[in-house]
Amino acid sequence: MSNLETTQAIYQAFGQGDVPTILSHLAEDVAWEAWADNSAQNAGVPLMQPRTGRAGAADFFQAASAFEIIDFQVLDFAVSANQVIAEVVIELKSPVTGRSYRDEELHLWTFDADGLVCRLRHYTDTAKHIAATTDAGGAR
Repeated sequence: MSNLETTQAIYQAFGQGDVPTILSHLAEDVAWEAWADNSAQNAGVPLMQPRTGRAGAADFFQAASAFEIIDFQVLDFAVSANQVIAEVVIELKSPVTGRSYRDEELHLWTFDADGLVCRLRHYTDTAKHIAATTDAGGAR
């Protein structure tokens, strides 16, 4: 299976709520949202917190299950030797604040030599995530 096909399978599994299939495509030590400095992480945005390993990724999906997904679309992909970028549109409603937000994001999937995801980063409008999911965001 190519890295693109794996990424497509992950999104298909996501759409079906099939977290075990997603986890099967991840390296044991996957770095989920590994950033040196990220505004959304610093503000405590639940879905942007750094996680490690399959258990950490499972925690991400557990946290995500509390959000109401209003819209989710994968628009396109870009592929290099060991990375796949997915362009997505997502609209969520936060269980913490009750506020919703719509964002256009890039998801950067990095693969190891075995074809497993070893890192995932969401490139987002962090201000939207902070405003919708934290008390610091205020009413919107």
